[in-house]
Amino acid sequence: MSATWTTASIAGQHGRVAVVTGANTGLGYETAKALAERGASVVLAVRDVEKGARAAAGMTGDVTVQALDLTSLDSVRTAAAALRARHDRIDLLINNAGVMYTPKQTTRDGFEMQFGTNHLGHFALTGLLLDLMLPVPGSRVVTVSSTGHRIQAAIHFDDLQWERSYSRVGAYGQSKLANLMFTYELQRRLAAYGTTAALAAHPGLSGTELARNTPAALRIPLGWITPVVTQTPAMGALPTLRAATDPAALGGQYYGPGGRYEVKGHPRLVTSSAQSYDIAVQQRLWAASEELTGVTFPSGAAIAR
Repeated sequence: MSATWTTASIAGQHGRVAVVTGANTGLGYETAKALAERGASVVLAVRDVEKGARAAAGMTGDVTVQALDLTSLDSVRTAAAALRARHDRIDLLINNAGVMYTPKQTTRDGFEMQFGTNHLGHFALTGLLLDLMLPVPGSRVVTVSSTGHRIQAAIHFDDLQWERSYSRVGAYGQSKLANLMFTYELQRRLAAYGTTAALAAHPGLSGTELARNTPAALRIPLGWITPVVTQTPAMGALPTLRAATDPAALGGQYYGPGGRYEVKGHPRLVTSSAQSYDIAVQQRLWAASEELTGVTFPSGAAIAR
């Protein structure tokens, strides 16, 4: 695999429809911008449509905006219905939006904010859109995780919503671990169908707004080193773009920066933590996610095991 994969490596995306969540800023913006420049019809699925419109104005190509608030299952369902009314196919679903290290709070549905936004919102959106992808050969669901899936991370089935105690770092780690477990279980369900693949990516350390809630205890020691070790959002978006567009990428793969410790660099295949590959936990999380969201995936994806 090339060590210098860039946006110039992206093949033409003409005729393809891509939905990118959280695309008004940061990694999502760069991901959407690159896909639009290569000819895709791109939907910026964002909470703030005014910011989305400003972001779209900075892109070239066919770019539209769709309201989507991942902290509300009602909004997720409304957005999915609108996308279904507007498009008869989706080639790429990029589950990019996320929050990190938020103070203890809940979504509109009562879920812990990081787990509810980063995992459950995207789980529901994917389930509601997947039947627009299953008939499309080469379609892909790419979910953005983080190296944070290794830090204080576990799926706390006895307290998924952190109601008994709360750790900003632990809750973020759970949500990013859930992103990977969702990807791997989804790919297992999709494999026999043969048209749609599920992949994951992480951006390394990128200079985006995502870290604005970093606790002071972490922010102070990291302050001096952050400008040295982080990379631009455009570089941070490359693993996602490679997972979404590289013809050689396969379902179940995970892409991240190729530099030391996966902090920065051009994208390559990486591996996730040992626990992320635990099939029993993946399946238990899937069942819990269906119960919590009320979203059951279409029969084409729920191939009997």
